[in-house]
Amino acid sequence: MADLLPLREAHTKFLKFLEEKNRASATILAYGKDIEQLIEYLEEKGKKNVDQVLGEDLKEFMQSLASQGYTPKSVSRKTNSTKTFFRFLKAGNFIQDDPASSVSHPKYEIKPPRVLSKLEYRALRDACRDDVRTSAVVEILLQTGIRIGELATLTVDDVKGDKMVVRDEQGKEDRDIPLNKAVQVSIQNWLKERPESPSHALFITKTGNPLLVRNIRTSIDRYFKLAGINNAKVNDLRHTFIAHHLMAGASLVLVSRLAGHKRLSTTEKYLDLIKDKIEQNTKLGEL
Repeated sequence: MADLLPLREAHTKFLKFLEEKNRASATILAYGKDIEQLIEYLEEKGKKNVDQVLGEDLKEFMQSLASQGYTPKSVSRKTNSTKTFFRFLKAGNFIQDDPASSVSHPKYEIKPPRVLSKLEYRALRDACRDDVRTSAVVEILLQTGIRIGELATLTVDDVKGDKMVVRDEQGKEDRDIPLNKAVQVSIQNWLKERPESPSHALFITKTGNPLLVRNIRTSIDRYFKLAGINNAKVNDLRHTFIAHHLMAGASLVLVSRLAGHKRLSTTEKYLDLIKDKIEQNTKLGEL
């Protein structure tokens, strides 16, 4: 049992553990920021070492987040990070008792995924049609359903004619995604105007640097507004892909594989969440 393990040192050990488990870089970053915020709060209370932390400290931290305006969903995410952190400390015998075991997740309503209608789908494509880079980005997200993080890591070499190789964010099995004619044309149009750059990233800025996730979000949000599409986010393009394919009769196994879901149950949830939200005769090919 390691007494007096500083919280800062525990934080470092935790992140190293996540890296060794090949967790996605975005996941590690999110956990790191959440635990950093927790440690800052605990230090203000005079808690410097892991064995000093009590369940009441963690509950008060979550309550402080709520009072600062964090949504229940955000507090739940930070609760999950906290629980994972202290489970790691308990498993490594850095603490004897897990103070996070008594912390509960706040209740919040899980809203059904936002799925673009046929009119919205067309409006978004029309709005960004003259922006070849964003047009290609939107076309890929709508027609392949890949994650925005996966799109940001695509390289020029990952696009091979009528298919695209998507690298698994956790270093596991890559997957081949078929590309329809619309996607192929949009990528070809972008490559004709893509600036010269030593970077192999498929999407780059005017200065030749890889296009970051935040850049992609900002660009698409701008075109959502121009297209008059309200209450939509980038992830909704992925939801739209999954929903329309399921409603068109595609098998759960196929859609799950294309979407890169680790468990079939993740894909199955869409059947309950989107039923009665989309007309049964809506098909992706009609869009």
